[in-house]
Amino acid sequence: MKWFYRCILTLNSTILLIVVYLIKEQVVLPIPNLNENCSYGIYVLSTVLFSGICLLISNFLGEDIIEGGIVDIEPANNSYLPSYLGYFFIALSVNNKFTLAWVFVLIFIFTFNSQTLFFNPMFLLFGFKFYYVTTDSGLKIFVISRKNIRSLKGLQFTNLRRINNYTFIDWRG
Repeated sequence: MKWFYRCILTLNSTILLIVVYLIKEQVVLPIPNLNENCSYGIYVLSTVLFSGICLLISNFLGEDIIEGGIVDIEPANNSYLPSYLGYFFIALSVNNKFTLAWVFVLIFIFTFNSQTLFFNPMFLLFGFKFYYVTTDSGLKIFVISRKNIRSLKGLQFTNLRRINNYTFIDWRG
């Protein structure tokens, strides 16, 4: 299940690259009486829906806990956003479907094999935030959570789902 979820999460994290390309190329869905703005809205809404499905699937991952031993926590939203915006610039600069396909496959492979690049700005719409948590053993992990963390005092993560050894999602926050 974990491998499958990582594939789905990777696809979800990179799919906006294709959405931006389709909008840039003004690709309209082949549905009668559907204008381009409706098509673009469907593209964007489908990524939001897909993100929601990814969040629901995460409930089936293995459970984990981080309590005590947290020595530092820092927001990760700002550090990943520039990387994610890079996908937009790539999508805007790619000039054909063949190149887009190859670029997408390469980004997908790199994102899948990375330990922490499951940042998906669509999760922000569902109230999730992204954090780097450093444990007392020096391990720095990536946590996706609804918690609004301002202090280490009493901080516990008791309802985590493990995506991989370095990435966790706190689905219920």
